[in-house]
Amino acid sequence: MKCPHCGASDSHVVDSRPAEQGLAIRRRRQCEVCTDRFTTYERLESPHLIRKRDGTLQVFSADKVRKGLAFALAGSVVTGDQMTAAVSEIETNIRAMGGDVSSDDVGQLVLAYLRHVDEAAYIRFASVYKDFRDARDFEREAASLDRSP
Repeated sequence: MKCPHCGASDSHVVDSRPAEQGLAIRRRRQCEVCTDRFTTYERLESPHLIRKRDGTLQVFSADKVRKGLAFALAGSVVTGDQMTAAVSEIETNIRAMGGDVSSDDVGQLVLAYLRHVDEAAYIRFASVYKDFRDARDFEREAASLDRSP
């Protein structure tokens, strides 16, 4: 691991602890050359394939889910830690599904999370995910929020 401060390759681990609800390991490292400290995260690479709408397969990207949530939750009171927990929960659900998971499955998991957290964010995400064309699409989706328990 190269030091982000001086670029040296020699560092040692000062502290390790679980992070992101046990899905990652946070490591504090100290550079052997400049003695600055920095943090790294070790995460399991997701071997899960997501079947896109056009039939192609892509490796699941937690970063894409995070970006979608960040877009939808812009201006929301949801914290970064809550968003990280949501991404971890969505990834856990995808792992539990096993096999090929469709991009629609991923979208539904994101919508389910947003439905309970922030209705405006839910509508914002749904408008892109469901490709809304006009105001009636927004009205229909808002009405579905009123009907849900």
